[in-house]
Amino acid sequence: MLFKNRQDAGRQLVPLLQKYREQEGMIVLGLARGGVITAAEIAQALGLPLDVLVVRKIGAPGNEELALGAISEQGEGVFNDHLIGLLGVTSDYIKKEVERQRKIIRERLVLYRGQTKTLELNKKKVILVDDGIATGASVRVAIRAIKEAGAKSIILAVPVAAPESLQKIAKEVDEVVCLLSPPYFEAVGSFYQDFDQVTDPEIVDLLLN
Repeated sequence: MLFKNRQDAGRQLVPLLQKYREQEGMIVLGLARGGVITAAEIAQALGLPLDVLVVRKIGAPGNEELALGAISEQGEGVFNDHLIGLLGVTSDYIKKEVERQRKIIRERLVLYRGQTKTLELNKKKVILVDDGIATGASVRVAIRAIKEAGAKSIILAVPVAAPESLQKIAKEVDEVVCLLSPPYFEAVGSFYQDFDQVTDPEIVDLLLN
């Protein structure tokens, strides 16, 4: 299965989420940046509010796409200690990279939400959406942040995911909706015809509409 783009992936997820249509106390959260595009399609189709959750990967030295971990907008982090040790990454590098990513998170929160920086999730049912899962670092830290915010339940909705990562993450949420989890998984982008980088203005436009 190939997705035309992130919007198409969202539309394909909608039929599997119909039971949540216009349900009270529910919110669709897209992981910035790419997940917001997919989440917007779901939120619109189901008649549910849309918001964004800002999570940043902590990339490996010389390879930012290889996630050593991730941090949420609340500052909490999830790290792959095995990978960090395997690559010989220093604690000094991790500390500096975490601070750099925290700065980016603060800037994006102001851009996306203005002065309303706190996401209110207490006792809400959350449909957490990303455009795909590779290592799962970003999604895992997002799940932790959502739980700490007092959410009632978490439904994870993703178009495609690496099987091993999905298996681990499934234990941390109430429900998983995933269209594709192939045994041979290279990168999320390989399952999309169009996987261009999402811009901040695109996200702001979706949140305003």
